[in-house]
Amino acid sequence: MKAQGQKYLAELFGTFILVFVGCSVPVALFKLSHGQGGTLIYVWEFAPFAFGFALLAGLYAFGETSGGHFNPAVSLAMFLDRRLSVLDLVGYWLFQFVGAVIAAAVLVLAFDKASVKSAATVPGFGKGAAVVFEIVMTAIFVLVILQVTKSGVFGTTALVAIPLTLLAIHVAAIPISGSSVNPARTLGPALIGNKWTAEWVYFLGPAAGAILGWLVHTVVVEGDIDLRNNVAAVADEVEGEIHGGAAAVSDDQPDPAAPEWGTETDSESSEDDKT
Repeated sequence: MKAQGQKYLAELFGTFILVFVGCSVPVALFKLSHGQGGTLIYVWEFAPFAFGFALLAGLYAFGETSGGHFNPAVSLAMFLDRRLSVLDLVGYWLFQFVGAVIAAAVLVLAFDKASVKSAATVPGFGKGAAVVFEIVMTAIFVLVILQVTKSGVFGTTALVAIPLTLLAIHVAAIPISGSSVNPARTLGPALIGNKWTAEWVYFLGPAAGAILGWLVHTVVVEGDIDLRNNVAAVADEVEGEIHGGAAAVSDDQPDPAAPEWGTETDSESSEDDKT
């Protein structure tokens, strides 16, 4: 089992890679245009690949240490699926946000504050369209992650499937919502660049999308329609950890936060691993 500090630092550095590499595209294009704008079409063309391949790099570097979330919405979905404790959820969130802020700060060092503002997520067709896209796209992203990280059939393709899904999401959503699907990705440039535009869209949208994605996965993929008991079980675990502390995990048990990355398991063992 990985130490807590290792997992949290892995999330920090993985989120740093994602935000630094991904946001470098709009920042560099802004500088190349001498701050005149008109670069959306180029951001639309290149940013999806930057975010997708940056996620691929982060997963290869840190996926086996922390599970490779690099996204508070993904961590929320893993928590709801009972693969992440409430204490780790808070820890992951904190270090993900810190990693994103550091990434934006380094971009300021390389360029300037005005350029980093160009990496902020901004609704392209109004807040309504943006929040709908953030919810739906995050749900799609979460659906893929929840299944592929524990599938004995498709698990070997997880390192490719997840980044490609993010790439496709960015191609579709950049002109509509700016394509966040990740509150940490939004916070970093917004805080460091001091550009706040409908931030609630990029916090509530991905959170709602994570919940929606988990619900669809639970009902459709796992065939578990007893959602009331599932929610009650999650609530009981949270209460138990808050009042009694998280149950210790022995060294010979797998880290529940980390995916199996293609390890084949039968359905019975998969159910046993889920706590």
